[in-house]
Amino acid sequence: MRLLGNIIWIVFGGIWTALGWLIAALLFTITIVGIPLGRQCLKMASLTLAPFGKTIVYGGGAPSLMANVFWVILAGVPMCCMYLLAGVLNCITVIGIPFGLQSFKMAKLSLLPFGAEVR
Repeated sequence: MRLLGNIIWIVFGGIWTALGWLIAALLFTITIVGIPLGRQCLKMASLTLAPFGKTIVYGGGAPSLMANVFWVILAGVPMCCMYLLAGVLNCITVIGIPFGLQSFKMAKLSLLPFGAEVR
């Protein structure tokens, strides 16, 4: 079922969203200061490409909290809002509910990526 969900996800927009995250990662890694942000974008790209069957474990400490504050200011809020909107729109139909739940999972990760691990 995970494979089928991931295939449908990729066909209906997952590939383009993952490419967007890859472009953001490339833009962030142009500077030395942006490399940690680029690594988080790569984490989002991997989750966005195939979200079904993956879980997110949140952890980290004070450094992750400080980095998340910086991330929220730069990119977190708009990305989270877009994933929340996608989740709400997907949950309108019964068939779209699993895809909406994946969008909600990605909304939380796009808001607070530092200290999170995708498994």
